[in-house]
Amino acid sequence: MADWQEITGGITAPRGYQAAGITAGLKPSGLPDLALIFSEVEAIAAGVFTTSQVKAACVEYCRQRLQAKHSARAILCNAGQANAATGTQGYLDTLESAMAIAQALNISSESVLLASTGVIGQRIKMDALRSGIPKVVAALSETGSDAAAGAIITTDLVTKSIALETTINERPVRIGGIAKGSGMIHPNMATMLAFVTCDAVVSPALWQQMLARAADRSFNSITVDGDTSTNDSLIALANGQSRTPAITEWGAEAEKLEAMLTAVASI
Repeated sequence: MADWQEITGGITAPRGYQAAGITAGLKPSGLPDLALIFSEVEAIAAGVFTTSQVKAACVEYCRQRLQAKHSARAILCNAGQANAATGTQGYLDTLESAMAIAQALNISSESVLLASTGVIGQRIKMDALRSGIPKVVAALSETGSDAAAGAIITTDLVTKSIALETTINERPVRIGGIAKGSGMIHPNMATMLAFVTCDAVVSPALWQQMLARAADRSFNSITVDGDTSTNDSLIALANGQSRTPAITEWGAEAEKLEAMLTAVASI
């Protein structure tokens, strides 16, 4: 029997998170295409990314950021253009995106992580992104998970969202997640983006280990059409707002948290 229960709220179910999703004009369809996840405090950050030899600018950016700093406060995701195979200018667009959202949130750009999904070979429509950033920041809400989930999808037929709750040291701890991906799905991962929020206190090394193992037991086990992608990203934040004691080494609390993280990744 699972040692957790499903709750509502998605990525904003854990304490201290807000999210938003808006239409910025990035998709030709006019559907929502810009999502933002924001932690009210600096959160421990971990990531698992595509193993493709060709990596999108956002993937290279996040890998470098997480190697230098194991924390973040914001994840900005655009849909419509993958910004992969776009060369130096594509990477400069990524840097500008990080600076722009950081300025709008009044945080350091080093606390921003990025993801993109859409057509490979196309740069982000930067004019639309620039004008969309103030709108997505203004739309941030403690009930914004569904809007964010809707803004990251491309060919998906439905949004994907989950939140679970357990008890650690007699206090509730929650993990929420949203994801997109319906094609180009083949180990490892896929044309797949997944974002996870958690309100536990976890050491950076342990959180990264938990996330990597959770990915191996879930996303890295899925095949749809035998293709991997340039943009696959699984990013997880843990902001400590549950006020539980810090989990810094393997034990009963860590085992319980990892089991719930794996369940979120698998559902």
